[in-house]
Amino acid sequence: MSLTDRLVLDTSAYSHLRAGHVQVLDHVAGAALVVMPVTVLGELEAGFELGRRAQENRRTLAEFLDEPFTSVMEVTAATVRHYARIFAGLRRAGTPIPINDVWIAAATMECNGHLLTFDGDYRRIANLDHTLLDAS
Repeated sequence: MSLTDRLVLDTSAYSHLRAGHVQVLDHVAGAALVVMPVTVLGELEAGFELGRRAQENRRTLAEFLDEPFTSVMEVTAATVRHYARIFAGLRRAGTPIPINDVWIAAATMECNGHLLTFDGDYRRIANLDHTLLDAS
């Protein structure tokens, strides 16, 4: 992947970033802006609630979000329209994916971003600019 203006991290990419995955680190270092959709923050917070290090994880995430190269993307009316188009297209094709992934894809499209993920479900979304990494 070449340098991108807006790199969008899904939950799997953020988790691998925290684990020091070299490819994720390289992508983040090459991005002008790293975008975190609010849906990803919700998934992370749910994981923190279920884990044993909730406060530490929240503090680390807050520090990451405070970096000048990061931005949180809220859901907008335009995001909702992208969501509806993606959801309907997947449903018509008989290839639904988890709803949160549809929201993350919609946010990526809305900000004209490039999604970084380890989740193969995103391959089902037409015209989604993304990189699918291997966890190994």
